[in-house]
Amino acid sequence: MARVAIVTGGTRGIGEAISLALQDRGHKVVASYAGNDEKAKAFTDKTGIPAYKWDVGDHEATLEGVARVAEEVGPVDIVVNNAGITRDGVLHKMSFEDWNEVMRINLGGCFNMAKATFPGMRERKWGRIVNIGSINGQAGQYGQVNYAAAKSGIHGFTKRWPRKAPSTASP
Repeated sequence: MARVAIVTGGTRGIGEAISLALQDRGHKVVASYAGNDEKAKAFTDKTGIPAYKWDVGDHEATLEGVARVAEEVGPVDIVVNNAGITRDGVLHKMSFEDWNEVMRINLGGCFNMAKATFPGMRERKWGRIVNIGSINGQAGQYGQVNYAAAKSGIHGFTKRWPRKAPSTASP
């Protein structure tokens, strides 16, 4: 049975590889992206995977994007939260805007996608949400305090959240 999968940041790099792997396994894949229309179009032309544009760090845009996917492709069964950015800088030189943008997209995007998709998964009694973390969430790298904090937050979110919803989506 083909499941509908959304891969955030799914048109380039690791996200592209994940999108293709899910497609190879027979799933209906949608790749979300935030900015580069030209690369997204090239990705769709090359793979046949539709690319939907929205900012996963924007809660309303995510709700609207997921609703559009559900209407046009089908109910979302699988989410891979892969979208992420870096805005490197040491703490004493980092702007609040750079801190906030990394947290909003990298960590907030996981929350927004879970909020948008989990109710349907729970109702259908099947779903998978995969959050892509990083060793930098555990060890960190110089000049990446915001990235390390966001990836560490993803680790905590992933470890704790399912305990509030045990086996309701994935028996």
